[in-house]
Amino acid sequence: MKKTLNSNRIKIIAIVAMTVDHIAWMLYPGYPKEALPLAMHLIGRLTCPIMCYFIAEGYHYTRDVGKYTRRLFLFAILSHFPYMFASMTFVGPGSFIPFYYGEILNQTSVMWSLAWGLVMLRVANSERLGQAAKTLLILLICLIAFPADWSCIASLCVLAFGTNRGNFKKQMLYMLFYVAIYATVYALALDPLYGVLQMGVVLSIPVLMLYNGKRGHSPRVNRVMKWAFYIYYPLHLLVIGWIGLLL
Repeated sequence: MKKTLNSNRIKIIAIVAMTVDHIAWMLYPGYPKEALPLAMHLIGRLTCPIMCYFIAEGYHYTRDVGKYTRRLFLFAILSHFPYMFASMTFVGPGSFIPFYYGEILNQTSVMWSLAWGLVMLRVANSERLGQAAKTLLILLICLIAFPADWSCIASLCVLAFGTNRGNFKKQMLYMLFYVAIYATVYALALDPLYGVLQMGVVLSIPVLMLYNGKRGHSPRVNRVMKWAFYIYYPLHLLVIGWIGLLL
């Protein structure tokens, strides 16, 4: 199979899919069973695996993993407020405070889980930690990431992609295993059909199969794309939040 997609193109696919998904949450709140919102949410399942995959790729290619980690956590903190503003559960300033209304799930954006996934990967590859310490820290990170969107599953997917780099089949099998756990919990805690819908992450596999390991041909475009998602993610959530209030 000829690999025709660079990381810039795949990230654009993720951005478009994410936007379609979030528009569906705005226009069709709750868990409607009509074909259109279901199709839009299915398209949205492309996004999380791609984000996880490229967090792991970023770990491999970065020249300063500490700086990369700090940037992700800063982004996670900044994204928290637009995420909660655009969420279905937003009712006022108290919604910005995690657990304020007693809920446990979806208390912050997926960026929190992704940032901790990078930390997981650093822990797993550490030469200073023993296996017992690594296992304990990874379990602790799962607990910390659990309340975020995509819970600790996004963190574990980053870990799986990073530790199995070069073995695409193993990467995808781990991803499907972790998401199956998430889908089961989702079905039991929120909605059975939307739980099954989470397995739509399989749509990301043929896209990632086409990844050629390159960023893009233009250094200028590469610089723009490096920051595009960091800007677009909170910005589009703010817009969706405001439109949602007007509607």
